[in-house]
Amino acid sequence: MPQIDVNQLNQAKANVTLTQTLLSQAIEKANSDPTLAQEAMKQASSEISSALSAVTQAQNTVKSTSSE
Repeated sequence: MPQIDVNQLNQAKANVTLTQTLLSQAIEKANSDPTLAQEAMKQASSEISSALSAVTQAQNTVKSTSSE
């Protein structure tokens, strides 16, 4: 049975949690400080990419160990 890299999944979870915080900030600041809201959205987008990368790496590890 292939091993799942729990560290990669924990990293993805942390990225998603940070994304939630950043999007909440963007929503709160949308009207009062659009520049800050835009920056929070950029950071959230980066965190989403990092989360996706971590999940993909974990999936690839499972795929490669299951095909051996």
